[in-house]
Amino acid sequence: MEQQNPHGRGADAVLNLQPNSSVAIAYHSLFGPHDDLVLLEVDEKLLEEVLHERVSIRGQAEEEAVFCTKSKTYGIKYVGTSNSVLLIPPSGRSEYYENELDSQGNDSTKEVVPVIKLAPGIMELVEIAPRIDKLKLLLSENPYSLADEWESEEMDKCEKQMYNWNDLLDKVQASDDELKAGLRALSAVEIDGYWRLVDEKYMDSMLQMLLNNRILNDWSLDALDEGVLMKVMKMDGFSETLVHHCLDVYGDKLEGDEGNSCLWRLDEKRVCVHFAREVLRKGKMKVEHFMDEWQKKIPVEMHANFDMLEGEVLTERLGVETWVRGFRVSSLPLNPVERFSILFRERPKWEWKDLQPYIRDLTVPGLSSEGLLLKYTRRTQPNPEAEPVFSAR
Repeated sequence: MEQQNPHGRGADAVLNLQPNSSVAIAYHSLFGPHDDLVLLEVDEKLLEEVLHERVSIRGQAEEEAVFCTKSKTYGIKYVGTSNSVLLIPPSGRSEYYENELDSQGNDSTKEVVPVIKLAPGIMELVEIAPRIDKLKLLLSENPYSLADEWESEEMDKCEKQMYNWNDLLDKVQASDDELKAGLRALSAVEIDGYWRLVDEKYMDSMLQMLLNNRILNDWSLDALDEGVLMKVMKMDGFSETLVHHCLDVYGDKLEGDEGNSCLWRLDEKRVCVHFAREVLRKGKMKVEHFMDEWQKKIPVEMHANFDMLEGEVLTERLGVETWVRGFRVSSLPLNPVERFSILFRERPKWEWKDLQPYIRDLTVPGLSSEGLLLKYTRRTQPNPEAEPVFSAR
């Protein structure tokens, strides 16, 4: 028996259909392929976000599109179906229902819902890692350097390959939250509305000037007054934006400051790692020589510890001597296939204690660290007491 639906014709007639009841269907006068209409399947949790939050499709013409919510990125997969999936327009859309007749061409009180398209498949969403490697590539095109201090403010920003927030949203396949996290991880800073990396030599000079001023003014590394520091550093030619960025990269803002004074504490590890990188730019050197040069660079109150350099350096034995060279995890791609390829080109075999710092930042939705190792490496262990060794699968 065909149900009479008080809500009118259209999708509501099917959505409100009661068990053991039916409704008549007919081809709509506009029935056709309608390639601009695609079915998207989402679970209940994601549906709430899709209906009530901002979502977007991101990707350039040469890229596979991704679906982004505020906090996550999803790959879009087309899945064909052998069942007949009928698309019925929503009720109340005048362009579909004005002067609509039943399938016989006559007005009718019988409920008939029109089918406008037969869908051969649906789009499914699979959570994926954001494609942040492109963000690093874009921002590396034009890092902020001393040359920027000399250039005219009227210089065309596009010619310099600079990107504001909307540019990055358009070019990088990541959700808003993941893009913000990526900018933080790269220590990017917004200067005059454009997101920039700061050249290492510029950061060297800024941190060194900060430390020199601290000695001249007898400041404590555990309680740097932001207001006083800004005035002194501005006299040395550094902008407030970049000085604040320097403090943010190498220090932590103290909680519970009184009045208007904002205090910062320099972080020992971050400062020491900065100067270790500076020493290692000279190339491979003996560990003893490196440690001596490193200790001379850092403030006297700080203590260099080789354990600080996990994910920053590799060591190797040459005869009776141990040598060290820079090999930064931050320089490696976040794509697991590319990451493991580079690691095994660097070393055919890795002990776990050496490998772990170079893979712990990898995140693949639905795949644990153990799963990553199983997928991309081959593990060998001569005996239960021996350290496992990993090679390319």
